[in-house]
Amino acid sequence: MNQFGYPVWISATHFLNLLFMAFLARSGIQILASFPRLYLKDDCAPGHEIIKFTKKKVPTDRIHQSLDEEADVSPWLALPGGKGANGALGVGRHWHFLVLVAWIATGIVYVVLLFATDQWRRLVPTSWSIIPGAIQSADAYLHFHLAPPTPGYPYDPLQQLTYFLVVFVLAPLQIATGAAMSPAIIGRFPWYPRLFGNRQTARTIHFMGLIAFAAFVIGHTFMVVVHGLPREWARIVLSSDHANQELAVVVGILGLLVVVGTNVFVTMLGRRDPRSAQRVLGRAVDPLQHWISSHLQSRQHYKSSDITSYFWVNGYPPPDPVYKDLAANGFRDWTLLVGGQIERELRLSLDDLRHMPSQTQITKHNCIQGWTGVAQWTGVPLTDFIKRCRPHANARYLVFYAYDDKALTQVDSKGLYYETLDLKLADAPQAMLAYEFNGKPLPIEHGAPLRLRVETQLGFKMVKWIRAISFQEDYRNIGLGFGGWREDYAYYSRVVGI
Repeated sequence: MNQFGYPVWISATHFLNLLFMAFLARSGIQILASFPRLYLKDDCAPGHEIIKFTKKKVPTDRIHQSLDEEADVSPWLALPGGKGANGALGVGRHWHFLVLVAWIATGIVYVVLLFATDQWRRLVPTSWSIIPGAIQSADAYLHFHLAPPTPGYPYDPLQQLTYFLVVFVLAPLQIATGAAMSPAIIGRFPWYPRLFGNRQTARTIHFMGLIAFAAFVIGHTFMVVVHGLPREWARIVLSSDHANQELAVVVGILGLLVVVGTNVFVTMLGRRDPRSAQRVLGRAVDPLQHWISSHLQSRQHYKSSDITSYFWVNGYPPPDPVYKDLAANGFRDWTLLVGGQIERELRLSLDDLRHMPSQTQITKHNCIQGWTGVAQWTGVPLTDFIKRCRPHANARYLVFYAYDDKALTQVDSKGLYYETLDLKLADAPQAMLAYEFNGKPLPIEHGAPLRLRVETQLGFKMVKWIRAISFQEDYRNIGLGFGGWREDYAYYSRVVGI
C-alpha cells in the first residue's frame, strides 16, 4: 500500500490528457503530411532529409511546387484526414492549436496541484539512488518479471523516473519546439530556434517527441494490464485501492468510448463541414494567436553564408496570356494599381518602385507546410509605401491581389489569389514589397515582378505576382469574406504568426 493515494484530480487530468493527446497527435500527423520530410538544416533541399514519409521524387526538369508534396492521410489516423489542398491542413491546424491550449492548461493545473500537495513526491525523485533502482527494474522487466514498487510509493523506480521525464522534460520540450516553429517568435527572437539547432531540427525533435509520447502511452497501457487491469483501473478511474473493480472497468470503458466517440465526431465535422470547423475553432483560438504574435516585430539579420541553396516554390506561375506578355518584356509594361481608402489612386511601374527608398534584408521564410529557406530580399519598405499612399483614417487592412488564377494553377480550385494584411503588421520594419531575390531580379517562380514579405507571418500570406493593392476598412466583403484565398477555400486561419 502506498501512502499517496489517488486524488480525484489525478484521475480527471489523466482522462483529459488522454483526450487532448489523441487530438494533438492526430492533428499533428495531418500537419506533417502536408510536407512529409524531416530535416536537420533549414536548407530543405530534396535528398537531404533524414526521414521522409513519401515516395515522391522532386523533378529537376520542370517547376515542382511544395504543395505537390502533400500526402493523403486516412481519417482513421489523422485529424481530419485527407489532403491539405482540400482543407485538411487548415482544419488540422485549427484543432492542433485549440487543443494545445487546453492541454497546456490541464498540465498547469496538474503541476500546481502536484506541488500544492505531497503528491509531487510520487513523480519527482529525491535521491540519485533512483538511477540504479531504475536499472534493476528494467532488468526485471527484461526477464519478464514485475519489478516491486519502491516502499511507500505507488511505482517502481523505473516507472517513477519515466513519469518524471514525461511530465517535466518531454511535455515542456514539445511546447518549446512547437514555439520554435512560429514565424513571429523566430522573427522577433532569431536566437530561439538555435537552442535546438534551427527550426528544422526543432520540427524533427517535435516529431520525435510525438513518437516518444506514443511509446509511453503504449508502455503505460501495457504496464496497467500486466499489473492487473481491474485493480489498476480502480485506482486510476475511481481514485481508490478499495473501489469496486467491476464498476471501475465499466467506468473506464465508458471513458474510452467518450474519447473514441469525440474523435469520430470531430473528424466527421472536419470532413463534412470544414467551414463550420473553421468558424467555431477560429473564434476560440484566433484571438489568442493574435494576442501572442501581433506585437512581435521581426529582428532577423542573417549572414550571406546563411542563405540556403534550395528554396522551394509554392504555387505555379500564372499561365494567363496577359502575365506571360508582361514577363516576356521584363515587366517593363507592368503597372501596380493602388486604390481603395487612400487620398488618390496610384499607378506605379517597376521603375517607379525601384526609385523609391529601398532596403535589403536576409530573412527566413517559414511555409505553413513546414519547410524553410533563408534568402536575401530587396524592395520597398511597406512603411514608406504606406506613407506615399496616404491612406484614410478608417483604412485598417491592405488587400493584395495577384495574377494567379487558381482555376488555372490548382486542381479543383477557382478565383484569383488574394490575401489581406492588418495595417499594423504592414507598418513593420522588415515588411516590404520585394523585387529582388538573392541580389537578382525576382524570378518568376518566386513572384516576379513583385511580392510581399512580412517576416512574422507564414508564407502563404506573402502574395506573389502582385497586380494591385487596395486599402480597405474591412476584409469581410472581399472574396468569401474570410481574409484571403486560402482562408476562403482551404479553411486556413487569417491569423498566422504561429
